[in-house]
Amino acid sequence: MALTYRYVALTDTGLRRSNNQDSGYASSRLLLLADGMGGAAAGDLASSQALNVIRGEVERDLPEDTDALSVLGAAVDDANDRLGQLIADDPAVEGMGTTLEALLWDGEKLAWAHIGDSRVYRLREGRLAQISTDHTFVQSLVDEGRITREEARVHPHRSLLLRAMLGRDDNEADLSWLQPAAGDRYLLCSDGLSDMVDDDGIEQAMRLESIDAAATELVRLALEGGGVDNVTVVIGEFVDATAEDATDAELACADGKPQIVGAAADAPRPRRSDETGPVAAVAAPADTDGEHPSARRDQQDPEELRYAPRPPSRWRWVRWTIGVLLLFGLAGGVAYWAYEWSQQQYYVAEDDGRVAIYRGVDASLPGITLQRIDERTDIQVEDLPDYQQGRVEAGISAASREDADQIVENLQSSLPDPSPSPSATPEPSPTEATP
Repeated sequence: MALTYRYVALTDTGLRRSNNQDSGYASSRLLLLADGMGGAAAGDLASSQALNVIRGEVERDLPEDTDALSVLGAAVDDANDRLGQLIADDPAVEGMGTTLEALLWDGEKLAWAHIGDSRVYRLREGRLAQISTDHTFVQSLVDEGRITREEARVHPHRSLLLRAMLGRDDNEADLSWLQPAAGDRYLLCSDGLSDMVDDDGIEQAMRLESIDAAATELVRLALEGGGVDNVTVVIGEFVDATAEDATDAELACADGKPQIVGAAADAPRPRRSDETGPVAAVAAPADTDGEHPSARRDQQDPEELRYAPRPPSRWRWVRWTIGVLLLFGLAGGVAYWAYEWSQQQYYVAEDDGRVAIYRGVDASLPGITLQRIDERTDIQVEDLPDYQQGRVEAGISAASREDADQIVENLQSSLPDPSPSPSATPEPSPTEATP
């Protein structure tokens, strides 16, 4: 069955925020949501720039045999590089970043990119399932069995991110394929929805007759639940492309035009890199309670902690610190701790042509081994799409062993489907001539 999808995007600033740092986009090829972070450091700039770079690359006419996952992965990399350039050009925006959910339709399946704590849900046959895994501190606690999902919803550090698009090369997006079926509805949402509305509430709204009604109800529920953050939803509903009602004239997408909402719809564009002068900083959100932003951060508001500037590249300081401590023997006890810490880290890289999970850090010191292979897989690197090959060859850092396993699973899902081998045509057997 040939499939197509209807789409809608909707956003609201919320009841506690003075500007919208979310960006949403929906078209017949791409569904995308980005939740900017950085507060005064221009989270709205981050989300809008990421959206504009990605849609600019994937909405172009591409050859029919193009691998959508590779195209999406390359676009995500370029968006991340764009943020890095903006930060390098203007230190005033240091600390900005964004989450990302992007679904790229190739006519048969969805290429999916995910980083951060924005979410993707799927409603199939009336049942809702969260198919994304949050890149957050509390999710790591859930994965380790230290807290339950219910406890995670009220944890004081539930918004603290472990991964986001920050303009650096040490935070990789997860890439994988999704196979939709007729009737499926996919929801991309910022944490302004998922923090305010539980899964049961989201499921009930997603069951409404039309996706336009579902989007409106989801935003209403988020505001009713407190509306403490921007709330943005992007929904795609898959239908039989040959059905008479495949295009519903009553829906917002009936005109076939892309929908763009939030920061990307109204944020000013920064200067080009070839123009003189620094990038114009986006104005900081006004303080609704009259307090100085630093005072609120001292109170450890989870959302403000999430928006705090992120630490520098992990491997950069790891190499320097461990090198100094181990080579020069400064503070022997601390050096031992540093080495032990390094052995609690994981990353995915190549070993003799195959994908492997390494324990340790991707660094080299004379006479000291800082990594070892924890598991070899059967995945041949040369079988992966070009983009994934490059990631593996460069090394993909993981937050935990479970995260490394998830990376391997995503790599496995990116493998092209094996083509059936042609069956040999039997040679005709000679027959005895009739006299």
